[in-house]
Amino acid sequence: MKRMLSGIKPTGRLHLGNYIGAISQFKQYQDEYEMFIFIANEHALTVPIEAKELRKNTKDLIALYLACGLDPEKMTLFLQSDVPAHVQLGWIMTCLSYMGELQRMTQYKDKTAKGETGITAGLFTYPPLMAADILLYDPDYVPVGQDQKQHVELTRTLAERFNHRYSDTFKVPEPLTSKVGQKIYSLQEPEKKMSKSEKDSKGTIDLLDDPALARKKIMSAKTDSVGIIQYDPINQPGLANLLTIQSVLSNEPIESIVKRYEGKGYGELKKEIGQTVYDFLSDLQAKYKEIIASNQVEEVLKQGAEKASRIANKKIAKVYRKVGLSI
Repeated sequence: MKRMLSGIKPTGRLHLGNYIGAISQFKQYQDEYEMFIFIANEHALTVPIEAKELRKNTKDLIALYLACGLDPEKMTLFLQSDVPAHVQLGWIMTCLSYMGELQRMTQYKDKTAKGETGITAGLFTYPPLMAADILLYDPDYVPVGQDQKQHVELTRTLAERFNHRYSDTFKVPEPLTSKVGQKIYSLQEPEKKMSKSEKDSKGTIDLLDDPALARKKIMSAKTDSVGIIQYDPINQPGLANLLTIQSVLSNEPIESIVKRYEGKGYGELKKEIGQTVYDFLSDLQAKYKEIIASNQVEEVLKQGAEKASRIANKKIAKVYRKVGLSI
């Protein structure tokens, strides 16, 4: 079975775009691949964050992953900070990276272009740590959105550079881009991706939003004046976004939804989607509350850290021998 790895930063609440764009696909992948998913809590320190907030975000994230259907019996879920080999290999990858490569990384490049001050050294050097996160486990694939593809390319470069300098050690992973149509956009600005940093809260549906509030957000979602229900992401991006949400959550093809609504209005469609989102969130949050009230999160993390550490420790020991750090 091929191996797949993915990580997510606990820097904010998960939203519907995260579920549709990533988590729903992970549910499928866990049956097709040997899945490793880690919470990148050390990456969260590249920008200021309160310890209390980081702990809560981390626990919420894991509980929501479990509530969404990720099965710890089928995949390995763990905290980055529970496996010290991540930081150990991260330093070696940093020493293999060139300044020019890191200066071209999107996050650092964008912030410096805007003239932002207070940029930390961690924000500049986190891509080599991300490479270490991946290379420790020799995954065949790393699922990424378009905005993260650059980091996987750097990872591939560093793996090849290390292999060339010290002999074959790391598998060079392949980026696995999301399926077409799986990206979810803001409900108020459908030309922009739904984001946890979005200024207008009406544009984003958090997975922990009150279901009734989420339904209202669907009803007030921006559409267009065309007045015809059809899937046209270019000319009717708001409507196409709503159809994608309904299709994924109801497991009904978009073509079938469009056919059902032939000759009908947007209001009727929004009402159905609003109810679908309401039911989805109600069920999800009931499972989430049950998990939070138990000690399941702690048990899953302990089990995940043990399995991840066995693999990562073997890899870092091999790397230390090759670079001369172990005698």
